[in-house]
Amino acid sequence: MTRVDIPRRRGIPRRAVLFIWTTLLAVTVGVAFFVPLWWSFINSLRPGAETFRYLNPLQWQTFFTLTPTFDNYLALLDSELGRAILNSLFVSLVTVVGGLAVCATAAFALSAFRFRGRTALFSVVILSFLIPFDAIAIPLADMFRGWNLQNTFVGLILPGIGNGMAIFLLRTFFLAIPEELVEAGRLDGLGWWGIFSRIYLPLSRPALIGAGLMLFLFQWQAYVWPLLMGTDADHILGPVALSNLQGQFQVDYGVLFAASMVLVLIPLAIILGFQRYFIQSVSTTGLK
Repeated sequence: MTRVDIPRRRGIPRRAVLFIWTTLLAVTVGVAFFVPLWWSFINSLRPGAETFRYLNPLQWQTFFTLTPTFDNYLALLDSELGRAILNSLFVSLVTVVGGLAVCATAAFALSAFRFRGRTALFSVVILSFLIPFDAIAIPLADMFRGWNLQNTFVGLILPGIGNGMAIFLLRTFFLAIPEELVEAGRLDGLGWWGIFSRIYLPLSRPALIGAGLMLFLFQWQAYVWPLLMGTDADHILGPVALSNLQGQFQVDYGVLFAASMVLVLIPLAIILGFQRYFIQSVSTTGLK
């Protein structure tokens, strides 16, 4: 009898199985984050009376509408939200510029200089971002009122400039810059400021952008501090204006969702624009 060799079926490689399950997990997490955002967007295109009409039970009208309207967005033009968004943009952008100047300088000093107490000082920096800011907001607001900084942009901006997490991120990146570059700069006659501005800063663009995004989001989404310090119409910020849209006895949820979408889309567009640099800043600690 002739022996017939039956070819074996090769199973799916383990790497392919891992890739499939990882992709499914990523898609599931992405959908879990996207669905609430999409539901909010759809409700911003409906009258406020229809917000919860299709919520129980769930149906296709819950996530889609055949009669979208932009009346809710037009209603925002008659509210204080437009001025508040401009104030938030101004406060956030100034915080990014001033915060990067302060945090990058502090990170450079903690990474390049050797002095007694450097480790203890860096421990204080780490401790500063482990304590929730809201826990110290009220006593800090009392100090600012004593300095006549309430209802001023300086009072709104100043607490966000020194960010311990941004200093930690930049210092970690600076430590990975080869010391040979610093020694070469010193031989060429550069001072410490020249080394900082001509060597460290150009090589640290991803870390600077990542730290800038953190500073921007810190100010953009802040609520307690603007509520304490920006009480007049000229200095009100976006999150506070959003909460003011809720009436005492009646809430127009359509306008509320429209305002929420405006406040979400602005930082979302900025993050997507700088996503590549932000990923680089958190996935690497410097040069190889």
